Amino acid sequence: MNRQRMLALLVAGVSIGLSSGAAVAGDVTVNIGAPAVVVAPPMITTPPQLVVVPGSAVYTAPHVDFNIFLFGGKYWSLHNDVWFVTSRPGARWTKVAVTAVPHEVRGVPVAYYKVKPKHAKGPKHDGEHRGKGGKHR
Repeated sequence: MNRQRMLALLVAGVSIGLSSGAAVAGDVTVNIGAPAVVVAPPMITTPPQLVVVPGSAVYTAPHVDFNIFLFGGKYWSLHNDVWFVTSRPGARWTKVAVTAVPHEVRGVPVAYYKVKPKHAKGPKHDGEHRGKGGKHR
């Protein structure tokens, strides 16, 4: 009996030693990827020529190569699907959450965007046919 008890203690000691050694010598790798690079729109150096978006109080700049909207005395831009705001030409763009963008600006029809947002470009062609109203056939 003494011999069995000694063997049990020895096995328990070795197990504890190995498990704690394994935890210390363990290798943990966490790959979170590279941080996303957010590129702001080009700086506006002079006030762009603006036209009103029909039926709204929002203005757009149709002769600029990226999305610019003027509303509430601020310029707004959806650039690479990220919203930015600036207070005046010559000032830097500041990234903002979509919830900070006025509803009037977010409500501008896609037809008035120089660069369409990703959600408005439609699904990739995957061979699926859609019927009237966009429903699957």
